[in-house]
Amino acid sequence: MAFFTQEYIDFMNELAANNHRDWFLANKKRYENFVKKPFTAFTEEMIKRVAEDDPEVKIEARQAMFRINRDVRFSADKTPYKTSMSAVISRGGRKELVYPGVYFEVKADEARFYGGLYQLEKEDLHQVRTFIMENAAEFERVLQESGFKKAFGTVQGEKNKRLPPEFAAAAEKQPLLYNKGFYYFAVIDPKFITNGKLADKMMELYAAGKPMKQFLARALGV
Repeated sequence: MAFFTQEYIDFMNELAANNHRDWFLANKKRYENFVKKPFTAFTEEMIKRVAEDDPEVKIEARQAMFRINRDVRFSADKTPYKTSMSAVISRGGRKELVYPGVYFEVKADEARFYGGLYQLEKEDLHQVRTFIMENAAEFERVLQESGFKKAFGTVQGEKNKRLPPEFAAAAEKQPLLYNKGFYYFAVIDPKFITNGKLADKMMELYAAGKPMKQFLARALGV
């Protein structure tokens, strides 16, 4: 099923060129009909599919979706609107960003799929690093699985320049211990946005990332 049409792409492209409140308000009906409504339906479909695999997911689309409005309070970029729609599917939706769920966004020219751990508090980060260190061989096997490597390459994340001393020796063999986050992502060809196969493509990526998702969930103890 094609959730998104050319109108979605046109709106996002025009918003990028007219990113101010007056234009958005003048085009709000277009936003509601061709952007928010189809993205809500797409998010509902993705929640249904993910929940079939992960019974912890019991949320509704409104709990998963982020607003198109940007938070400009601490940003040098004061444009008020995002030029994409995004959602996170996890145990608590967008209000629980620690649980290793699924984040996706749909722009005019590409879609993106993310998994893993992005925001970790200090204690959680220490716990995940400890688990990786103590299960180094398993972590490396998951990293090297052909499906994961083909889909995502490797695990991403900002890095610390220094580590607590207990991780120093292990980090010589596994440099990813320097990471402050452990996430993976893929950029999806824009043809999938309107050809009706975007949900299928994202679920292929979900399956490719599942062993890493399970490993990271165990690392967090969730």
